[in-house]
Amino acid sequence: MQNKNEEIIFQGKMIEIVHETVSSNGKEFVLEHGRRAPGVRLIIETSDGEFLITKEERFDKGLDYRLPGGKVFDSLIEYNDFKKNEVKILIKAKETAIKEGIEEVGIKPLEIELFYLSKCGGSFDWDLYYFIVKKYEEVGQHLEEHEKIEVVKISREKLKKLALSNKMKEDRSVAVILKYLNKN
Repeated sequence: MQNKNEEIIFQGKMIEIVHETVSSNGKEFVLEHGRRAPGVRLIIETSDGEFLITKEERFDKGLDYRLPGGKVFDSLIEYNDFKKNEVKILIKAKETAIKEGIEEVGIKPLEIELFYLSKCGGSFDWDLYYFIVKKYEEVGQHLEEHEKIEVVKISREKLKKLALSNKMKEDRSVAVILKYLNKN
């Protein structure tokens, strides 16, 4: 199957709908998929083997326990312009992970490495870059005006129980946390 072209038929601030004309076996047809700019999440392990996560009051979901993180780009226009450049997305994602650590958790990551890239898949493109932070310095939170985020320090066992409960609502992060805990 070969991609012939792509047409954005709808673009909001964060989500766009794309029609992609492809050919297979001499026939052309149009595939439709959604796209959102990528995001980052942080798995922060403290020096004593515990973890820093956030407890957030979210507009769309109420109270949610989460891995800290955010959007790599503030809009799809910015993301689509970025894709035209030769700069690698991983560099931009790592910079964003460091920024989000400072803003949401009040830590400046000193050692940070990519652990996992989660692809949403199917007919929706939305990549999440999961970074491991094991060494950091505390700098104090720098929340945005609308954010209500509390940093919570929990043990490995409590993190696993929380991930398996309904209190952590981002299922992709639940899967990545369990992969990380199983690996280490």
